Amino acid sequence: MADKKTSKKKKVIKAVSHGRAYIQASFNNTIVTVTDTNGDVIGWGSAGGAGFKGPKKSTPYAAGIVVKKVVEAIKAYGLKEVNVLVKGIGGGREAAIRAFNTNGVQVLSVRDITPTPHNGCRAPRRRRV
Repeated sequence: MADKKTSKKKKVIKAVSHGRAYIQASFNNTIVTVTDTNGDVIGWGSAGGAGFKGPKKSTPYAAGIVVKKVVEAIKAYGLKEVNVLVKGIGGGREAAIRAFNTNGVQVLSVRDITPTPHNGCRAPRRRRV
């Protein structure tokens, strides 16, 4: 029996000049996801994945490092400009947006998509003792 060598199909990297950057900044972590205009993810990273632990994950410095790693990971796609959508109220919001500009990706617009309750859930019933 001859061993057949199975060759893997080479992944075709399509050029993406314009995309979207989703920044989820919570009190515990900062997650950055970069997609193309269709919504297909081309790169992502988090403060925990960048090596930060505990309360350091939600700092502005950690957010800057995360964006730097994500931009390096998607360099092959040739992304030049992004629309940023920010969700959450963590410390890494502003720093992540600024980090895109410092790493050579132009920010066209910034939109806040933080979910806000319109009247919230129904309050629990009054406690009877």
